[in-house]
Amino acid sequence: MKAFFEHALLALLVSASLAFAQAPGAPRNAAATQQELDQMLAPIALYPDSLLSQIFMASTYPLEVVEAARWSRANPGLKGHEAVETVGERDWDASVKSLAAFPQVLSMMDQQVEWTARLGDVFIAQEPQVMETVQNLRQKAYAAGNLRSSEQAYVAQQGEILAIEPVSPEVVYVPYYDPRVAYGSWWWPAYPPMYWAPWPGYYVYPGYAFAWGGGIRVSSGFFFSSCDWRRRHVTVVNVVVNRQVVGRPAVWQHDPGHRRGVPYHIASVQQRFGGSTQIGQRRDFRWQDAAPATRNSSLNRPEVHSANPRRQVERPNPRRDVNPGAAARPEYRGRPPVAEAPQVHTGPGNPPRMQAPQPGAARGQAGNRPAQSAGRPHGEGHR
Repeated sequence: MKAFFEHALLALLVSASLAFAQAPGAPRNAAATQQELDQMLAPIALYPDSLLSQIFMASTYPLEVVEAARWSRANPGLKGHEAVETVGERDWDASVKSLAAFPQVLSMMDQQVEWTARLGDVFIAQEPQVMETVQNLRQKAYAAGNLRSSEQAYVAQQGEILAIEPVSPEVVYVPYYDPRVAYGSWWWPAYPPMYWAPWPGYYVYPGYAFAWGGGIRVSSGFFFSSCDWRRRHVTVVNVVVNRQVVGRPAVWQHDPGHRRGVPYHIASVQQRFGGSTQIGQRRDFRWQDAAPATRNSSLNRPEVHSANPRRQVERPNPRRDVNPGAAARPEYRGRPPVAEAPQVHTGPGNPPRMQAPQPGAARGQAGNRPAQSAGRPHGEGHR
């Protein structure tokens, strides 16, 4: 009984907070404009695709995110796979459970609960536009010289698509970056990018774009979702639908049963889900026997886009001769080699921090390597 009243009180507080966020200002009961989409997605668009996809899904369940953040604060020593195993019996959506591995992400979503709830509503209503906006923001960061492969994550390109994945599928580094710097000059003066202070353990020097914390260990096959950039939606795999395991990638569907009474604030979403009182198709992550994650899971996956397996090609040879007249950004078809980046050590026990370009120098990679010359593929640096 006590747990019931605590849950009801928490739901009331979250709903009141979100209602307060609807006070005079942007018309948040309507679909997001492009200006708001850029503003809202700026601080997370450069996250690894697998993590980003689970943030999108979890944001549609803001009350469960708040509950998970409370649990994380009460268990400060747990993160990564250990934390997810511990919350396995909680009645939260699989995406929310997965974020228990990343306390800093949960804390951010809890502290910015109005942003989280708005992101969730917009993602349900405008998923294709959200996916397009992320890609546009990544192109801006690339053009500014701030999106390149590093020791923590690698960037791959297929045509106009930029994908970001951890270098190792079992060690995830969550970046912190200042969106006011990462994208160059901001193009919507009346809609500055969403911004929050760095997390404990992260430090960004003035004028620098990125900082990295320590790596978080997860199990093989931990991520059960990915971004299908070509079809502009999130896909899930190894989930349970109506008590049956779906082993092939399927388009993610919002489950109103995990909304826990938090109202929808976009009219079209309210019409679709507002009157639903049934759980419907429950989707829960199957933590055991998960399929191993692949390095290019967010790219043009053969099982998602066609029946033909992806053609294996040779890795780029950094010693080959490069045609000076070639395009500056050719299509990438393999894992990019990681260049050795200058590191700044902040003291014993602290991980090396990415260093930004010096004033007056050419803007370099996210790992502070010099800017690439024309003709060099994504992520290909000097060894």
